[in-house]
Amino acid sequence: MTLSWLKRSRDRAAGAGSGDASDGGDLSSLIEGLPDELRGPALTHSSWTADRTDSYERLALLGDSVLGLAVADELYRSLPDKNAGALTKILNQAVSGTSCAEVGRELGIPEMLLEADPGQPDGKQTPARLLLEGERPLPEITEALIGACYLHYGFGVTASAVVAAFRPRISEVRENQTDFKSALQETAARHGETVSYEVVSARGPAHQRTYEVAVIYRDSEIGRGEGRSKKAAGQAAAEVALRTLDG
Repeated sequence: MTLSWLKRSRDRAAGAGSGDASDGGDLSSLIEGLPDELRGPALTHSSWTADRTDSYERLALLGDSVLGLAVADELYRSLPDKNAGALTKILNQAVSGTSCAEVGRELGIPEMLLEADPGQPDGKQTPARLLLEGERPLPEITEALIGACYLHYGFGVTASAVVAAFRPRISEVRENQTDFKSALQETAARHGETVSYEVVSARGPAHQRTYEVAVIYRDSEIGRGEGRSKKAAGQAAAEVALRTLDG
């Protein structure tokens, strides 16, 4: 990374605060226009490089914050009648790992990762196809590419493209907010009770693990669900438990 390139990126960031999607195109176009020194690391798994700082992890950390701020700003401006709690629920679901994975697939990120695979299955490097079977890599790489776009184009242009890419998820969450764990907790509280969650099992390799979670209510199991994360399994279990209590 040269100092002149970094200065140009900072200049863009400083001057792009009022940009819209027309300033830089959609998110797919922005990613396509990234320089190799940003696009490369954003598509590099930590097992593919000797230095972990050259992987997508740092960019994913940055991109996660850019994504959150872009969507939070959109929600704040477009939903003036919602309180902070309601906005937080919409935000968390709209930028969840599931949403990031869906957007990543629409952007063609799995194909990008497969193309970037160094192709040296020596036991130390995890093949791209296995990474894509896991739950975390695709959302994290999507965030990493958002972080790379922020560094190259600035926040205004990137945020507009990000909001456009995530708008279907935002609309879906606004129309059908489904947080089964919160709903279950509220239902139990009306009866003066609480619920707890227990991880029953965890199966499969680390990159493709499936969790099974049970909901405990009044010392009895009232629901059980599976998911690729403890959080997802808990939501599935809570949905079953809600039906049990409603019944």
